[in-house]
Amino acid sequence: MRVGVITFPGTLDDVDAERAVRYADGEAVPLWHADHDLKGVDAVIVPGGFSYGDYLRCGAIARFAPVMQEVVEAANKGMPVLGICNGFQILCEAHLLPGALVRNSKLHFVCRDQWLTVENNETAWTTRYDRGAEILVPLKSGEGGYQADQRTLDELEGEGRVVFRYAGGNPNGSRNGIAGITSANGRVVGLMPHPEHAIDALTGPTDDGLGMFLSLVDSVVKA
Repeated sequence: MRVGVITFPGTLDDVDAERAVRYADGEAVPLWHADHDLKGVDAVIVPGGFSYGDYLRCGAIARFAPVMQEVVEAANKGMPVLGICNGFQILCEAHLLPGALVRNSKLHFVCRDQWLTVENNETAWTTRYDRGAEILVPLKSGEGGYQADQRTLDELEGEGRVVFRYAGGNPNGSRNGIAGITSANGRVVGLMPHPEHAIDALTGPTDDGLGMFLSLVDSVVKA
């Protein structure tokens, strides 16, 4: 299984995402923001950081990068795509996922280990979890508040497209406590917390995040 990991100017967590792919026995393939080439990968991870310095709006410039044109086309054909933190913001800006991420409700950068409830275990990235399970992964963002209009929220809730919800309190003012969502076909997932920082109990708070990358292996093999 070959998983592309994109690097933009300002990306911070591409190396961690590549490491998570290797932990799941996949091959991590570096993808450069300026290239129109996905190098034949089976899935793509849009990692965290501050792409293009977060100028204008988080993810607003990255969404126009040449590589993202290829990602959007591939995602529309069913390729699994995961956006983590800034990657989630980019996927929303690229209209692969609905809604937007805005400044945290108390206008402070939040950096802490965060409990999440698994609401949907049927996406390409969550089959290794039990629905209703609670996992502990790091959260680190200043613009992590998920916002959408009521019609979009009703659609996400009604179709079971909320993938993760914050447990034990809402850290950033996200509507409905939403920490992560999925596309209608369950192939594209975005979340603000960082599963790639929780793949080994030696270096993270838990290894709970590894399940996302193992789930991808399952979905690619079954496909």
